[in-house]
Amino acid sequence: MWWFYALLSASFAALTAVLAKVGIKGVNSDLATAIRTLVILLVAWGIVAAKGSLAELGTLTPRNWLFLALSGGATGLSWIFYFRALQLGRVSQVAPVDKLSVALAIMLSVVFLGEKLTVPVAFGAALIIIGTLVLIWG
Repeated sequence: MWWFYALLSASFAALTAVLAKVGIKGVNSDLATAIRTLVILLVAWGIVAAKGSLAELGTLTPRNWLFLALSGGATGLSWIFYFRALQLGRVSQVAPVDKLSVALAIMLSVVFLGEKLTVPVAFGAALIIIGTLVLIWG
């Protein structure tokens, strides 16, 4: 079932790139990121409230808070740079380079999380890297 949610994520990410490219025309990219973030904030907290998950806030450990905050910071920086790249480049170039994060995440998961790097995963990551280079320089 994880793959279904991952496919939905990829579909919405693709739609995000196209919608963002239209939305940032003539707008400061940092302001556009802040507006996008506000909408995400409202949607995410709305889902948490609707599912009755607010009570779970008390179960979070300091470690949870730290790493979720660090992840949020990384996400924010990613979005700021992504919107700036979209403002300067074409979606057909920016989005694939952004998805290089998949190969980078694989590498980081091996180094920092001790995940096993299998031949198929390494091959897939290599294809992503090669594809990104083709799109950049092709």
